[in-house]
Order: sequence, then C-alpha cells, then structure tokens
Amino acid sequence: MSQEDLKIISEPITFFHSGKTAPNRLLKSAMTERLCVWSDDDNDADLRGQPTKQYLELYKQWGQGGIGTIVMGNVPCDRRYPESKGNAIIDKTQSWDHVKAFKPVIAAAKAGGSIVLVQVTHAGRQTYNGIAPEPVSSSDVQSAPLGGMTFNKPRPMTIDEIEDLIDRFAFAAKVLYDAGADGIQLHSAHGYLLSQFLSPRVNKRTDRYGGSYKNRSRLLFEIIAAIRSRVPDKKFILSIKINSADFADGGFSPEDSKETVLRLEKAGLDLIELSGGTYESRAFFHKSESTVKREAYFVEFAERIRPHLTTAKLAVTGGFRSSTGMAQAIREKSCDITGLGRPLTAEPDLAKLLVEGKKPKAKENNVPVPLQTLTSVLQLEDISNGRPARDLESKEGAEAAAKVAAAGPAPGYPSKL
Repeated sequence: MSQEDLKIISEPITFFHSGKTAPNRLLKSAMTERLCVWSDDDNDADLRGQPTKQYLELYKQWGQGGIGTIVMGNVPCDRRYPESKGNAIIDKTQSWDHVKAFKPVIAAAKAGGSIVLVQVTHAGRQTYNGIAPEPVSSSDVQSAPLGGMTFNKPRPMTIDEIEDLIDRFAFAAKVLYDAGADGIQLHSAHGYLLSQFLSPRVNKRTDRYGGSYKNRSRLLFEIIAAIRSRVPDKKFILSIKINSADFADGGFSPEDSKETVLRLEKAGLDLIELSGGTYESRAFFHKSESTVKREAYFVEFAERIRPHLTTAKLAVTGGFRSSTGMAQAIREKSCDITGLGRPLTAEPDLAKLLVEGKKPKAKENNVPVPLQTLTSVLQLEDISNGRPARDLESKEGAEAAAKVAAAGPAPGYPSKL
C-alpha cells in the first residue's frame, strides 16, 4: 500500500450523463440480502419484499462505510420470480406504497455521501422450485441444480408477458426515482432472466426475441428505452451488470459482450459493471495465474473493452481484496471503478478503512467457495441485527459458519415489518 495507491482509489469520479459524482473509486456490488418480508402463503404474496428495520439497519451501516457507489439489491420486479425468499421487491401489482417503503432505506444509504443505485432483476429459470413450480424464461431450457436448489423446467414467456416485463422494469425505475435513488442497475449477469435472453445457449426462440444477436438483445434495449421514457431526467443514472462471458459452451460470448457494452454506451448508460458466469458455470474464482496476480477475475476482459468507451464508466467486480490491486487496475486503465461484494459483508466499513489507509486489504474468507454466499448472508443477518459480522477468517470461525450454512435452511425471513 502506497500513498499513490490511496490517491488513486480515493479520487472522485463523475458520471457523464447524470453529472453526479461518486466520492471515490470503490463500489459495493449488489448482493442477495434476504432481509425483507416474505410469506410462503400465496394469499399473502402481496406483502412480499417490504423493507424491514433490519434491511434499513444494514444500509445505515453501508451508508456510513465510505463506499463511493452503493448498488442496493438485487430487487426483483416480479414477486413470483425472486432470486430468493427475503428479497426486497418492487412489483407493480402490489398494493403497498413502494416509494414510501424504500425512501428511508435509500436515504440511509446516501447519508454518508455515496451515490446509490438499486439493482432490479428477474430470476427467470433460476427461481428455485420451492418458490416457483413453473418458472419462466426465454425458452424451455432447464437450469441445472445448484447448492441444494433445484429448478423446474421453465415455460417460454409469451409476447404479452415480455411486454409486461418491460413495463415492470420501467415501473421499478420510476419508484426508485421518486424514492430518491441516484439511478437503477439492470441485472443482466449470472444467468438471470435478461442474460437468459442474451444467451444463445438458453434462448431458443424463433420470434423477434430469439435467434440472431440483434433479436436476443432486443429485450434489453427495449427495457432501457422504456425506463428512459418513464424517467426522462438525465440525472437518473442508467447502469447495468453484465457478463463478460457465460463461461459455458454455446453461451453469451466475449464477442457478444463487447458488442453489447458498446451499444449500451450509445444508449446512454453511465455505468457498466462487468462480472461473469451463471448458476451452471460459476466464475467467481481465478481462471489464470495472471488474474491471481492482479486479483480481479474479469480484469483481462475489461482491459479489452475499456479503450473503446468514451462516456460510460467501467466497473469490475470479483476478486479485488487490496488497495494495491484496485489501484493497479485503475492505474492501468483496465477499469474506472473497482467493485466489492463479500468483503463488505465481513467489514461494512472496509471501503473507508482502505481509502484512509488504515488497512491494506480485506479480511480473508476461509469458507469453501460453494458456501460463501450463504455465509455472507449470515454476516448480513448479524450486521442488520446490530451484531459484529461473524468471523470467516479464522479456521474455527470459518468452520463454524460453514457448518451452519451447510446445515440449512437459510435464516428465517421476516413475515411482517
């Protein structure tokens, strides 16, 4: 850690179209939080996804954590197809006031000066069968089991359902704008519904939403157009999380990703966050020795994209742990912003500690990789209830947390506010 490294990661960055400025180059990437109201009873489905006091407390902590850009969520736009029980949800068919419910959470996240975006998503075929007996997708290609979850064969969405989906994303954007968010992020990575349309491996449609790359990407750009129509204020940031590749044969390729990123910039997006993989082809590990040395999993793809961007800012998430590694990626112009996920569930104030030079890197996570999402959820439960995040660094702490995560079920979800 050098003073030059600290200067680089602490430098403010301004988003071109909105004119808004993040106070530093660190970004909290969206993660599953599982802290909001949930009911398994379909008769109470209207209540699903309401923010709770625990959800508010979590974002109070992150809001004071010195993070330049906070991406909340993920937040499904359809209560029938969440990523998990306990997700925050913005569904246009629900009767409760979403603006009123989300406004205090967004305000808490912004209180320390962070730019706050909210990631909106739809799980599609990756809605596990304990929630959706009949999931939907671009076509009927079934998702493989993962981490004890199984997924039923999806039903291809009808044209009417696709048009409704576009309206759901636009509705969510307007809610977030009215609730004070600085912008929206579309989740088109990790095998969720928007990436299911982009992927030729999953999308077998023969209508205007399938086949050619132009058709497979049509839904994404129609959603962007609908959002900008519903929220014309250019100060409202448009962002996306997108795969650099699916890392699966016949999936969304690096070439497709590059073309999409360049088109997204032309469509007016201010921030593009690169990630990779799907439920079937996990990518949260190093695939070459060179990325181990540079910390970030997807940095080599990013540096092939970054020179072609003129207005959009490029973020890379996955693998960063030290101020030195982050500064190197920015210094080498591989990306403009460095994203953090699981390190911020162990230390919600990590960004502040890094920027101020009070520590050189994040805590180690010694839980086996397949269980790290679940153990991070356990840490979020701790933070949201006013407890220190449980230790995943020591051998004893990692083993204890892994045992809880492996035993299941997941933490209990609030049935009321």
